[in-house]
Amino acid sequence: MRNSTTLKLAVALLLTSATTLKAQQRKLSSYVNTFIGTAPMNDPKILGYELPKDWRSWAGLTFPGSALPNAMVQLSPITQYGSGAGYQYEDDTILGFTHTNKGHWNLCNVPLMPVSGKGGKFSSHFSHQKESASPGFYRVYLNDQKVNVSLTSTLRAGFHRYEFDSNTDRSILFDLAKANNRVNDWKIEQVGNALQGYQNVGEVIYFYAVVNSKIDSVEKRNEGKRDGYALAHISNQSKGPVEVKIGLSFVSMANAKLNLEQELGNKTFEQVRTDAANIWENTLAKIQVKGGEEKDRRMFYSSLYRSLLWPCLRSDANGEYTDVKKQVVKGDFRYYTDPSLWDTYRNKDVLLGLLFPKVTTDVIKSLKDHGDKTGFIPTFFHGDHAASSIAGAYLRGITDFDIKDTYRLLLRNANIEGGTRPFISEYIKNGYIAEPEQPNPNVETKGKASVSKTLEYAYDDYSVAQLAKALGDTANYRILMARSKNYKNVFDKRVNFMRGRQPNGEWIQNFNPQYPYYEYMFREANAWQVSFYAPHDMPGLVELYGGKKKFEAKLDSLFTVPWNPEYKARNVETMIGQYCQGNQPDHEAPFAYYFVGKPEKSQRKLDYIMKNLYGIGKEGLELSGMDDAGEMSSWYVLTSLGLYTFSATDPQYLVTVPLFDEVKWTTSNGKVLTIKKPGKSRNLKDIKVNGKSIKGYFVPHSLFKTGGTIEVVTR
Repeated sequence: MRNSTTLKLAVALLLTSATTLKAQQRKLSSYVNTFIGTAPMNDPKILGYELPKDWRSWAGLTFPGSALPNAMVQLSPITQYGSGAGYQYEDDTILGFTHTNKGHWNLCNVPLMPVSGKGGKFSSHFSHQKESASPGFYRVYLNDQKVNVSLTSTLRAGFHRYEFDSNTDRSILFDLAKANNRVNDWKIEQVGNALQGYQNVGEVIYFYAVVNSKIDSVEKRNEGKRDGYALAHISNQSKGPVEVKIGLSFVSMANAKLNLEQELGNKTFEQVRTDAANIWENTLAKIQVKGGEEKDRRMFYSSLYRSLLWPCLRSDANGEYTDVKKQVVKGDFRYYTDPSLWDTYRNKDVLLGLLFPKVTTDVIKSLKDHGDKTGFIPTFFHGDHAASSIAGAYLRGITDFDIKDTYRLLLRNANIEGGTRPFISEYIKNGYIAEPEQPNPNVETKGKASVSKTLEYAYDDYSVAQLAKALGDTANYRILMARSKNYKNVFDKRVNFMRGRQPNGEWIQNFNPQYPYYEYMFREANAWQVSFYAPHDMPGLVELYGGKKKFEAKLDSLFTVPWNPEYKARNVETMIGQYCQGNQPDHEAPFAYYFVGKPEKSQRKLDYIMKNLYGIGKEGLELSGMDDAGEMSSWYVLTSLGLYTFSATDPQYLVTVPLFDEVKWTTSNGKVLTIKKPGKSRNLKDIKVNGKSIKGYFVPHSLFKTGGTIEVVTR
């Protein structure tokens, strides 16, 4: 009897241990849903307005296909050209599989598509029931073509596997006349059992593809033209899955071949898929979380995954790249695309530097390379936020680049007309940028985005000033710090809003603070959404409003004054009152209660956003706004961890209440930063660093160098 009882206890213990071990061994990549963000937002209660007929919201715009972190190749299905990331979850037809992406209105280059039969139909219906994806892998069954497609990828190469139901009349479509950008020219040629060519969309993308099956012929229709295509016909004698290994290059076909040979070589599909999965698992494992709900963990790791897809590699395995002057250069660093700086400087660029400082170093060197050849460090879309990203990286200890010459270029940005900062002479002379009065402005009215530029240039001045201080340039530090106060010059105290000024200095009279504009006074925003932006000088902004009580009351109104559903600007969407989570210009605002000593009010807003505006909709695949190369995702990552980059230039982090009970972050130098949140309350009471309470709400970046423990005490 005793032996029987002992045996039962032993079995029970083994089962418990096995269950515990299984839970511990769950792969973090299993939490990643690459489809999150592919479903457009349609709910007018969340959007803030009823979508007009034939409109699709600009929410999400992510892609579900295969990619490695910051890779050249992102191999993903496309359901509509000219539609952001090209894939919309509500569509039922796949047009092809493209090799570049971003989640914006460009790229989607070099489309391939397996084709069955001789009917000339190139697209195919599909169902989500026969579609799946994970980091580094995508699979779908094409109903019309009767082929199962599997995709995986390396940094510079894609791997297609096509399992046709029938062994006859099989072809591969090279749909080179199509991309999200206008195709100017294209070419393809057969070299043995390989195909090589290019697609010219302003920049030239070269490819070299090897097919494992015999190619009988290549049929070309209108080569180089916008209505053309090419079909590689597969021999009926070739058996088994058709596999295509394709290398890309922005330099030459020879380099595309080199990239293919070095990264894929003789590897099998499963080897490449396994390698990709391991890379992602090791990447995600840098931040491990405990506690929280299942959805929280799913959203966290899915957001961390999306945060690390851009900027993208543009140099080849031999170090060559095509520079901004369209010259081929061989560098001693990896050359990357420009970051999506108007969006990503706020949080994503910092997150990238925390996880992959070498990538950030090379991104900065790439920006400098551009600056060396044009005279100015580039920006993206608006502002001059390379200033913040570079200064923030340097102040966090990323210093393996020529800081003095990079600083020289940033000073040119900040002072010289005709470069990165439009109207900079006017800004320096007057302390603001003016805007002519428009009698009947609408969303599309052309303008200078004068208020947004003034606010952003002031922050950029602050950013460059921090470099000046670090480098001992006292004169420029004083000048730039004085200019960093220019945000005050577009604040109208009579109405308590940031407001446009006319060339004569008077305020623009036809002023509706609730009306959104794309570039008149404000860039993709209304007055409410820009009026809390001075991340470098929040005490000064609070005083501008008349003190903490008045600032708090105004901030309350931001989240409670109802949005007018008649005001429709496609990317000013997902409203909480006048606050817009769906676009970036006011993403700092929910944190602003900290500066009047009311962190609990910030936490309520943050929790609402994280719980209700991420991973929503019928399938849980909708995001509250365009992910913009990962900014929307990075906002979630840092906020859910309880460390936000309120002023990304400054090497410190605003502490909020994390969604998780414990976070273990393995830093880039191997130290471990632990964040603990005992208890269930969401109201911040105290912040302890290594057991000692701190003053204020910020913790220093030095914790990422030394490791340590942050305890978030709640009440």
